[in-house]
Amino acid sequence: MLVTEKNALTAEIEKLIAVHGSGREALLPILQQVQIRHGHISDFGQQEIARLLDIHPVEVYGVITFYSFLSTEPKGRNIIRLCRTISCDLAGKDAIIRTLEREIGVRFGETTTDKKYTLEFANCMGMCDQGPAMLINDEVFTHLTPQRIADILKNRA
Repeated sequence: MLVTEKNALTAEIEKLIAVHGSGREALLPILQQVQIRHGHISDFGQQEIARLLDIHPVEVYGVITFYSFLSTEPKGRNIIRLCRTISCDLAGKDAIIRTLEREIGVRFGETTTDKKYTLEFANCMGMCDQGPAMLINDEVFTHLTPQRIADILKNRA
């Protein structure tokens, strides 16, 4: 069974290369697509991408670890990223942190056991005038309050 999964991932990466090309410039779009489809980029996926693009696996790993939206570890279906800039600090980010951790049941940097949520920090979301701000997957939420967090999460249940 494991061989079938590996062959399927290899075939998927080959299709992505057919779309994006086989040069170094294709690495990031290919990684993004694998991340979207699988929720992370496995060790095997990294090796196959490196082999098929004819680059060193360390280059693939370096790109994954440089970009915070890429991951080598599985994450939750809903990734909550809270901005941690000074602007959000001044706008009440600490209360939002406490509320998210209490409501979700894990601390920042962790994923729930049911794989529904992952809590992470983002260095900047460009929403300094609307903080505190967060992303849930690709959806932006601004002007957060503890009550608003509870409402947002209730609507996502």
